[in-house]
Amino acid sequence: MKLISWNIQWARGIDGHVDPARIVRDARAMGDFDVLCLQEVGANYPAPGLAGSAGENQFEQFAQLLPGFTPVPIAGVDVIAADGGRRCFGNMVLSRYPVQRVLRHQLPWPVDPNVISMPRTLLEVTLDTPLGPVRVMNTHLEYYSALQRRAQVEAIRRCHEETCGRAAGEMAVDRRGSPYHVFPHATKTILTGDFNFRPEDPMHARLQEPFAGRDGNASQHVPRLVDAWQHLHGNQAHPINVGQYDRDQWPEAFTCDFIFASEDLLPHLRAFEVDGHTQSSDHQPQLLELR
Repeated sequence: MKLISWNIQWARGIDGHVDPARIVRDARAMGDFDVLCLQEVGANYPAPGLAGSAGENQFEQFAQLLPGFTPVPIAGVDVIAADGGRRCFGNMVLSRYPVQRVLRHQLPWPVDPNVISMPRTLLEVTLDTPLGPVRVMNTHLEYYSALQRRAQVEAIRRCHEETCGRAAGEMAVDRRGSPYHVFPHATKTILTGDFNFRPEDPMHARLQEPFAGRDGNASQHVPRLVDAWQHLHGNQAHPINVGQYDRDQWPEAFTCDFIFASEDLLPHLRAFEVDGHTQSSDHQPQLLELR
């Protein structure tokens, strides 16, 4: 199982050209992925709203570029355009595996009057994989507001905890064909995205803290989320994944994109790679392989 996660900057490369097909080509060159998690996908945002864009619906374009994959979009920003249509900006998961369930979470957006910000989301899809049901969560946290990022991290932890709790207490009642039909709730989880914090930020450690059970000890039903790179490479520094080539936006190159895996998936982790060559976005794509 190969998963690629990439903040694509609405498919805008370092050359200023917007090209969703180039994103797919570079992702395929990195590996024969089964799951593609994208952040910063736009629709109906012509320049100057999104630089270089003609207002194309990239959610539809990526779905067309990857036949055989199930496209699952989510829009944190969904607003009216001047022509009365909708302008959307958000994230997307495309999966070669069957998508059993989709949950779309609106992350907290507490008032922070000192900075600009936008609504943020968490896209949660449960996939039918060779490893059994695996939950993939794709997100993009607020860049400008530390207050909002902290609230969003806590919300992600609650989502993980609640779904794992449902998995532990699932009802075996057959409601097949109805909205109450019981699809599996997975504890095996991959959390990926652009978190807009660095490895040394306390929020990075907070995401990985154990979950407390009713007795105050570590929960037996909620596996901890673990930085997949650190699990595989120990204290070796995370590869740079933003600003490596775009020094106009980013005077300093650094790391803020991560992939976390639940403890019950750690034995299956085999490889973690970052493509340090592509210039099709201001971020570098990451590939996680499980077996």
